[in-house]
Amino acid sequence: MPAELSADGSVQYSLQLGDDAEISLNDKLNSQITIEFAGAIQCIHCGRKTKKSFSQGYCFPCMKKLAQCDQCIMSPERCHYDAGTCREPEWADKYCMTDHYVYLSNTTAAKVGLTRGNQIPTRWIDQGAEQALPIYRTATRQQAGFVEDALRQHIADKTNWRNMLKGSAAPIDLETLRDELREMTQSALAEITERFGVSNITALESEKVIDLTFPVSTYPTKITSFNLDKVPSAEGVLQGIKGQYLIFDTGVINLRKYTGYELTFTFSG
Repeated sequence: MPAELSADGSVQYSLQLGDDAEISLNDKLNSQITIEFAGAIQCIHCGRKTKKSFSQGYCFPCMKKLAQCDQCIMSPERCHYDAGTCREPEWADKYCMTDHYVYLSNTTAAKVGLTRGNQIPTRWIDQGAEQALPIYRTATRQQAGFVEDALRQHIADKTNWRNMLKGSAAPIDLETLRDELREMTQSALAEITERFGVSNITALESEKVIDLTFPVSTYPTKITSFNLDKVPSAEGVLQGIKGQYLIFDTGVINLRKYTGYELTFTFSG
């Protein structure tokens, strides 16, 4: 579910239909939508048919061999590239050995996270963040992982997706929070900087808070999730889109979970 951040801070979602067709999902707000799962799943890497999707879209063999499915993607500080055991060194050169950013965001609560430079603001949109502030730039993903690990001793690093879908976030002074976290982690961050060099760990001082507004007309009071693996259809009136979730009057569905699934969408109204 591709998304872009407009100049005014509003998030614009689209839906890819087939190879070329694309429609605006924002325009479908308050429309009746039916999603049907035909039972077919294909690996998004090799195209192999699979009975179960692993790591959000891969078949089991690809999940076991691809670097993008390795444990260090979820825990960057566990990167083993320097040990010579990376599954795909060329892939790592392109995606891991490049500038990363550690950031603070507000998804109804403050959290810390990291992302590649070219994934800003996509990462924040995917998380349903309503505010975000980059606070460090590093030369590699692993270095960002160490910085994040130091900060998450004092702040959450996970999004409470249920709370995120229940309403708008109360504003947080992320710049003040940044300064407080730096004070609390001064010793740990100094050790990381000494280990990797001042040119590789940069504290960002002039970045401004980015505000994001999601297309939601009504938030649910109770969160009920559709599971297409158990019931192969979901329908309702689209009341909002936030993160990678469609919010219906009948429940919510995380489309990212169904990457690689053959789905049919029907719109009415």
